[in-house]
Amino acid sequence: MTLDVETPTPPMLKSAVDPNEYDDTTVSADDDYRRDQLSTLLREGAWEDAFEEWAADASMTEEEWDIVTDLDLVSRFDFFWDDFADRVGYHAPGIPEDWKEREVHPELSSWKEVSSINAGLTEFGQLVCEVLKEEYITWESEYEAPDDLPDF
Repeated sequence: MTLDVETPTPPMLKSAVDPNEYDDTTVSADDDYRRDQLSTLLREGAWEDAFEEWAADASMTEEEWDIVTDLDLVSRFDFFWDDFADRVGYHAPGIPEDWKEREVHPELSSWKEVSSINAGLTEFGQLVCEVLKEEYITWESEYEAPDDLPDF
């Protein structure tokens, strides 16, 4: 199913957030997460390329995307370089489990919608990472494994 919506503006990557603070991320690296370089690559086309690819196959409906837009969830994405793993890491925003009690959005009415939105944003975040790594990043990991690792 195709999601026929405009490509949103790439998020401003917040350099003050340590990726290890996210519940779903562990990064073994120094404090250089290359967010400035990733922001530049996102603005130079990686964001649009990933969004177009994701939207062409997205399971999210336009009504669900309107909720994402209304809540400004896209601006809460975070991307960072994990030098140890030689990959782009990310944190995808989402709708909290207590969305009903908090009355997050008046058009949000079912767990199916919440699940679709959260899964769609996660899939998009992963795709952004893949596009960045495969098509835009030209640097090499600076991490060097210690010489005393066992041979397997």
